[in-house]
Amino acid sequence: MTQSKYHIGLVIYPGMTQLDITAPHQVFSLIPEAQVHMLWKNLEPVTSGEGLTILPTTAFDECPHLDVICVPGGGMGTVETMADSEVLEFLKQQSQTAKYITSVCTGSLILAAAGLLKGYRAACHWLFREYLAMLGVEVGTQRVVIDRNRITGGGVTAGIDFGLVVVSQLSGEETAKRIQLLLEYNPAPPFDAGCPENAGGILVEQVKQFGKPLLEATLAQTKITAANF
Repeated sequence: MTQSKYHIGLVIYPGMTQLDITAPHQVFSLIPEAQVHMLWKNLEPVTSGEGLTILPTTAFDECPHLDVICVPGGGMGTVETMADSEVLEFLKQQSQTAKYITSVCTGSLILAAAGLLKGYRAACHWLFREYLAMLGVEVGTQRVVIDRNRITGGGVTAGIDFGLVVVSQLSGEETAKRIQLLLEYNPAPPFDAGCPENAGGILVEQVKQFGKPLLEATLAQTKITAANF
């Protein structure tokens, strides 16, 4: 029997980066045959690292079998979620039946912590690629990486590109193109500083210094996770 509705689950958690989840949500919400679930352990409000409060729509224990499960990245919230056994177990369970297991930004670190990217190629925010590699992942530098049924996006703003790629896999390229046009997704950034290769050494070092506490915390948790594999 042909499935009439896709179930897409976006896992939210305290301290996530809101655009990692709201960008793909905007894209997925325009798939006519899809139901999008905002997932968390319970239905209490979840606050992102930027202070935006998001309401879950479905608790983990009420979640149907998903066609797509997506995990966002974040700051310290990602570090904490990498060690959250309840979240990791939920991801493992859903991965057994999901058509696509996906992430945006450092959400790939959480997938890797759940053991779902070992032996796969995946994307991550450029600042954290070496940590992803420590977890047995072949790291891709493209904005969106597809490896079998794993689809992963790069840092933060890649969530729109990622979402459109997922739509093309679920509903076809023409549907993805219609959504892209509806969103008027025609990026023309004012500066050519959106990747370390173009930004130059000074800017790269400034960003690394700004993110140093988070980088150190992520490295520490990555070492603990890798030791437990």
